[in-house]
Order: sequence, then structure tokens, then C-alpha cells
Amino acid sequence: MGMGPMGVAMRTVLGALAMTMVVVASAAAGSDPVSSPPGTAPALIPMPAEFQPGQGTFTLDAGAGIAVPAGDAQARQAATLLAGMVSRVRGLTLDVRDGGGGAITLALDAAAPVAQVEGYALAVTPQGIRVTARDEAGLFYGVMSLAQLLTPEGEGRGPVTVPAQEIRDWPRFSWRGLMLDVARHFQPLDSVKALVDQMAAHKLNRLHLHLTDDQGWRLEIKHYPDLTKVGAWRTPPTVGGPDAPSPRYGGFYTQDQIRDLVVYAAARHVTIVPEIDMPGHGQAVMAAYPKIGITGARPPVAVDWGVNPYLFNVDEASFTFIQTVLDEVMALFPSTYIHIGGDEALKDEWKSSPRVQARMRALGLKDENALQTWFIERVGQYLAAHGRRMIGWDEILEGGIPPTATIMSWRGTKGAVDAARMNHDVILSPAPTLYLDSLQSRRNDEPSGRLAIVTLADIYAYDALPAELDAEQARHVLGGQGNLWTEYMMTPWHVTHAIYPRIDALAEGLWSPKDRRDWRGFLGRLPAQLARYRHLGVDAADSAFAVDFTVEGGPNAALAAGAATVALSNQAGFGAIRYTTDGSAPTPASARYEAPLRLTLPAILNAAVFSDAGQMLAAPRRYDLIAEALRTRQSGELAACPEGEMGLRIPLTPDATTRGPVFNVNLFDACWVYPKARLNGVTALTVRAARLPRNYGLAHDAVKVRSHPATTPNGELVVRMDGCDGPVAATVPLPSPAKAPVQFPLTTPLPVATGEHDLCLTYTASIHGPLYAIGSVSLQAEP
Repeated sequence: MGMGPMGVAMRTVLGALAMTMVVVASAAAGSDPVSSPPGTAPALIPMPAEFQPGQGTFTLDAGAGIAVPAGDAQARQAATLLAGMVSRVRGLTLDVRDGGGGAITLALDAAAPVAQVEGYALAVTPQGIRVTARDEAGLFYGVMSLAQLLTPEGEGRGPVTVPAQEIRDWPRFSWRGLMLDVARHFQPLDSVKALVDQMAAHKLNRLHLHLTDDQGWRLEIKHYPDLTKVGAWRTPPTVGGPDAPSPRYGGFYTQDQIRDLVVYAAARHVTIVPEIDMPGHGQAVMAAYPKIGITGARPPVAVDWGVNPYLFNVDEASFTFIQTVLDEVMALFPSTYIHIGGDEALKDEWKSSPRVQARMRALGLKDENALQTWFIERVGQYLAAHGRRMIGWDEILEGGIPPTATIMSWRGTKGAVDAARMNHDVILSPAPTLYLDSLQSRRNDEPSGRLAIVTLADIYAYDALPAELDAEQARHVLGGQGNLWTEYMMTPWHVTHAIYPRIDALAEGLWSPKDRRDWRGFLGRLPAQLARYRHLGVDAADSAFAVDFTVEGGPNAALAAGAATVALSNQAGFGAIRYTTDGSAPTPASARYEAPLRLTLPAILNAAVFSDAGQMLAAPRRYDLIAEALRTRQSGELAACPEGEMGLRIPLTPDATTRGPVFNVNLFDACWVYPKARLNGVTALTVRAARLPRNYGLAHDAVKVRSHPATTPNGELVVRMDGCDGPVAATVPLPSPAKAPVQFPLTTPLPVATGEHDLCLTYTASIHGPLYAIGSVSLQAEP
């Protein structure tokens, strides 16, 4: 951020310690922050650049003062936020004071020890705590670090004792971002503000709002009121049956709300970067103002996820519309950068339009990719003329890089590398690693999202500086950004679950020096942050710590033996696993898992994960070692058919307002495999079936959707033995969509068989109707 106002130069902090500053414990030094003696590394996320332990401690009592420079509104704002967090998490009341002294002193100082922009120095001595910085952002981030020091792990309340120490800290990258898609599923303003609060606490400084797309326009534009009157609302698809139809879905932010959000974020040193997507992803625009499109026809606001065909026109009327919209956008958002999208713009409409082709020839452009580059650059020049800079997704490189563009690279890192080598600034945001709508684990209890699993460790391991760049080219890497697309994130709960605690790993990767980062040390610091989330009402995902159950030899071996050897683990390999076998919930006093457990069927195993301080890191998970459960496979435990893959975990309804059942699907083939089904004594099979909207814009990939021939009006569920080319073992007609609910059981007898067999389950319903899915498959056996 920019340099803040400077007061009279103040004395530096702990000058004697400045000559003896050491870096924090790191792998390069051969030490492990997890096992280091207490006091040698602060429990901070992100890890600071430099740290020096001191002698003694300082205890902060209720009523202690936080002294801020008189008249410094931003310092007072930071102090107020600090007092609020300490009060909510620790129950400790602090008093913010203008001028004078206090147990905590905040000061802007032109001679502060850290010269880097956004940097700060934080010193704790037995006499008190002092935070100094040369700019307002640095002072704010020092306060955010102090807030963590004053709320350590544990459920303690009241006074807090902090070890003496000195921290000097500054960011590695200037762009530390998070993108929130509010176009696909609208997010209430209060939820966006709560995200800003946590971004600020993690020293992230760019909130990229994806405000427009085919499925909705979320920003009030005074000159074009139908953009929100029409374009902000859609009618969700239905699949028939007696279930109530979905109400109209949508929402938008008024300009007053945006002004309020921008001010709120700026006070926390977060810049709101708006995205107005063009020339593709424009169906909501055309629904409101069809003349801005190619055909002039008015489509509905899209209900299909994916890639839709509607493009902006390239005539002067279209640019008048765009420039007028951008005028209002720039008046609302002071951000230097304005994002214009540029991704997934199918060129079919441009190719088929005689007027567009004539325009292309008049401009001397060789193809539609070059036309997109011309289009994007014209918008970029308009922004530049108004003192702004343009960002576009890496597709805008395909026709030649627009001269004014900064590139946000999402299709891997190649776009960023190419652009940086051509002296353009870049931001790294590659899929799937930094796509937070990807699932965090393969567990059955994960909600909807993309089935590319992105774990906490995956994000922590990511480095936003491509190794292919030399030192000069690397100067063009502004930083990185995590993206949260909301096709399958319907509610604020889904957004929260997807972001936290992966935001912690993202923040450390973008702030901390690369050689200071350490995965095991990060895990050791994370329990304190998870405790803060609970106190602050942030329902963070526990996927990294949740207990996984592995039965030796698999469920079939347990069924055959009447007993099972069960191993317990978790994704992060961190924390103490405690378990019970009597049906009770595990506590820190429950038996600690040390080795695989031998259990006789039937049995119920409950397990949870705790930190060394006794804090629960993951809610209890249950594993039922009973015959019915061992013969059942949930949707996430079914395999893809040989010619496909499960790409998505989708909800029962696309615009649900509450959590509900989810289904793993392959959009191109309604086919699943129950692998190695043990059929000894099995007489029947029951599928928990579901009928979902087929609301997916597959564009040119639509031809890949596989159709299976049906023999009844509504299609069937066909079960084949020993693979998808094996003999038919059973066929069950599907009920009429007009009469059956969206979830229904399908039960069929199976022929007598023994041993293990792959069961292939295929729906033959028309590919032009609903999308049929499987929630679970259960085998019924003789008593």
C-alpha cells in the first residue's frame, strides 16, 4: 500500500537488538519449528521474515492501554480492530488511547527498522509491546501479527503472557489476492465483509470480485438499470416431479453498498478489484440489452454452468456501452487495476456474423483471436487514459498480447511465463492448485465442488514465482491469487468451508520468504488459528485433520472374516488421534491411537484428532463395521467407467440455499462402477438414485456426451456383471419424471453369484433430459 502520513520522527525500537537480528528457524538452518524449544519461533501465520527471541515475558492485563498517535485515524482503526479481536477470542478488554503511553504502543516512524513497503517491526519486552512501521499498511500488519500473539492456542481467557521477542517482517509479493465469484452465486454483503476481515488478518491485500457472468450481473449501473433489473436474476432449472419449483434466484450490490464495501476494505488495507467480464461470459448482458450482442436476440439469463456462446458485439454501440459501464465502475472502485476477464470466449458468433467478419477485414485482422486482442486492447487503452491498468485472464494472449495488459494466468503457468518474458506484469492463479472450489479431500462428507483434490498441503507447497524466469523477468511477477468460483458454492457456508483454513497456506506462500516456509512448522502454528476461527464464528473445514479409516484387505475381507483390522490416519499426518468403540464421542482423555485396531463385527468406531494442547482439530468421524454398511458404496466411493472420469461433485439442486446431498458425476457418461462387489449370499441391489438438472454449457465438448440406448420411455438403470462390457445382470425402468420425486430408490434382484465382481451401473435416459446420478449402491444379502 502507499506510504501513510508521517509524524515527528520517533526513536527506533530496541536498537541494541537490531544488530543481533536472526532469521526464524528454517529448514536451511537444519532446525524444525515444531520441535524447537518454546519461544524460538512465534506462532504466527504467515511466518514473519525475521525473528529474535528475547529475555523474559510481558503480561497483558484487562484494561491495558493501546497508545496510538494523536490524530492518526488509521492507527486508531488498527488498534480498535486489535482490541475487538482480543476481546472476542480472549475475553480481554483493552483500552485504545490517543497519544501518551500504554502497555502497547503503535507508531509511524520514518526511521523504523523495516524499510520495505508494508513492513513492520514488533518488539515485546518485559516493559511492554511496541509496533512501528514506515507506512500505514505496515503498521496495520504489525497489529495483525500482535493480535495473533495475544490469542495463542488454548481456551484460556483473561490476561495473556507473551514471550519477549523482536519481529521484523515484510511481504515477499505485492499482490496477495483472493478472487470471489459473486456472479454465479450471490454473496451477501456481510459475508463479503467477513472475508475482508480475515484477508486482512492474514495480510492478503487484493479482493478480486467477479461481478458479471452469463449467470448474473451483480453491480448496479445507473445508466443501464436493466443490467440488475433483468440481468441479476435467473429462474433455476427444474426436473419435473411433485417437488416444488425453484423460486427466482439472484441479487446485486447497489452503488451505495459498493462504496461502503470499498471504504470498509480500504480501512483494512484490502483493495477491491472489480471484474467486468468481456467479450465472452456475456449472456446476462444480452438478456438485459440484446443489441450489445451479436444476433440482437434476447436470451434468458443463463442457468447453465460452463461455457456459453454469447459474445459482445464489436461495433461502436458496444464500445459505448462498455465505456459507460467502466466509467461507473471506475467511479466506484479506486483500484488501479480493473479486471476485464477475456476468458472462455467462444468465437462461434463472431465467425458466423457477416458484420463481425467485415469489421475484422476492415481492421486487417487475420482471425478471431486477433480480433479479441484488438477488442481487449481497445478497452485497455480506455482504462489507461483514465489512469487505470487492465488485467485479463491468460486467454487474451492467444491473438498476441495486448500492450496494456497485465496477465492473470489460470491455465497453468505458461501464460505468466510468456507474458513476463515480454515485459508484462503477471499474477499467478493456476488451476487446479489455487482453485479453492476444488475439493479438499475424497471423503464422503466433503460438499460439492470440482473433483480435482487440492489439499492444504498442495496450496502450501505452491510457489508463485515460476522457476523458468530469470531475475529480471521475475520482477514482473506481482504475486499470486487463490480463486473461488461459485457454481457449486451455493451458500456462505460453502464459501467459508472452501476458503478456510486453506487461506492460511495461501497467505504464508505469498507473504513469507520462500526459505522460511516449513510445512511441519506451519501445522504446528495452525491450531491457534483454528481456535481463533471458532471464537470468531468462522466454520473452517477440518478436512486436513479428519480421521480416515482404512480396513486391511478392504470391506470384503472384513465381511468374510467377521472381523476387521482398521488403521486410522489423517491427510496432514498431524495431531493425536483418539478413539472409542462404545458409541461415545472421543475426548482428549480417550484412548490414543498407536497401532491398527482389531475389531470383531459388528462394531462402531468413533475417532477425532486433537492437538497437544487438547484442542479438537477435527470433529469426530464414525465408521460402522456392520454388514449393511460394509456392502454399501457412497457416490464418492464408486469408480468412473473405463472410458471416463468423475469430474464434479454436484448438489441435488443448483441453487440450493442449504446443504444437501451431493453426487459424483461424469457429465459425459452416466456410468459408474461398484468395484469388486462381494456377491456371496447377495440377492438384490438398491441404488439411491437422483434426477438432477442437466444445466451445463459444454460448448464444443457437447458431442462427447455418450448416449446409451433405452428400451422403455424414461430409460433404465442397467447393471452389468464383470465390467461395462459384461453380461446384463439386471435392468430397472426409471420412473416418470412427472410423477417421481427427484430422489428415489431403485431395487432389483441379482442373479446368484459368488466371489468378487465389478458391477457396472449405467443410465439409459435421454441425454437431452435430466442428468441421473447415484447417491449410493447397497447390496442386500440373505439374513
